[in-house]
Amino acid sequence: MAQAHAYSLGDRVIVAVIDTGVDPHPDLLHNLLPGTDLATTSGNGQHDTDSHGTGMAGLIAAHGTGPSAGALGIAPQAKILPIREPSSSQGADSDVLARGITWALHNNAAVLNISSAGGSSPALRDAIKSALDRDVVVVAPAGNRPFDLGVTFPAAYDGVLAVGATDRNGDHAEVSVTGEQVAISAPGVDIYSTSYNGQYRKGTGTSDAAAIVSGAVALVRSKYPQLSAPEVVHRLTATATDKGAPGRDEQYGYGVLNLVAALTADVPPLGEPTAAPTTTGAAAVPEQSDDHADGGLLGAVLAALGAAAVLAIGLAYWHRRRQKTSRPPPISR
Repeated sequence: MAQAHAYSLGDRVIVAVIDTGVDPHPDLLHNLLPGTDLATTSGNGQHDTDSHGTGMAGLIAAHGTGPSAGALGIAPQAKILPIREPSSSQGADSDVLARGITWALHNNAAVLNISSAGGSSPALRDAIKSALDRDVVVVAPAGNRPFDLGVTFPAAYDGVLAVGATDRNGDHAEVSVTGEQVAISAPGVDIYSTSYNGQYRKGTGTSDAAAIVSGAVALVRSKYPQLSAPEVVHRLTATATDKGAPGRDEQYGYGVLNLVAALTADVPPLGEPTAAPTTTGAAAVPEQSDDHADGGLLGAVLAALGAAAVLAIGLAYWHRRRQKTSRPPPISR
């Protein structure tokens, strides 16, 4: 992360977090915009009694409270636009998700982090299409075992960046579902981040991995503002560290997120065949421990770049269940 932050901090990029709300944690306070609360007739989205949404926001854009204090997110100068959904044990309501996406588009979000899933509906399908048409990058978790049997919706939707999870060794995490729609992977086991009431949490699941990738999208959009949303996704997948079967596979997608390579590699335009991208002026990120909030969000990022052939992101079926991470109660400060 320190290497990546020498190239980009995510400034001027708004990331909408459609989740359980985002509490105004001290590590997030300067990055948190007024949002909306879809669960009530009023509210600005800055209320979270679950900790999931606050955790995702912290992974994306926590700025800490000093040089070595608090949690540090992937894009600490990006802005978080919180959109609070109604809580439900049955998963996200598709039409409510659609309303959240539409609200985010009207409020200048460049990235959508959707850490929930539900059934398909015409309204949700149209909202996703509108986001893609407006050049917004849509990121969603692939799904968590044993609750999910395959890649969930909206991650399975054509054009959405579906994210799988890796474990503390950088290998495919058991919790992460597999499928041809998986496009990229990122750390998703024992991930520390912000929680409500100024506390911290530890979570496991593809939601955490998706939030890390959303932060990476913010870094790339900030450094390369001229790139379209598909080109941003292409830069991330083309520079991912290849794992598993050569090329794209159902466990890792195109590979494991490599932040420094995504920000420095010479990546030919989308659709142009090429050899593996080469980095300019930076080494790949070494593997790190993820035991601390300010250095552990990308513990499984590997050193070598893989040769990644970039194809269109697939679509399949969708499954009705919120991508909740399995986690213990928040850790006190």
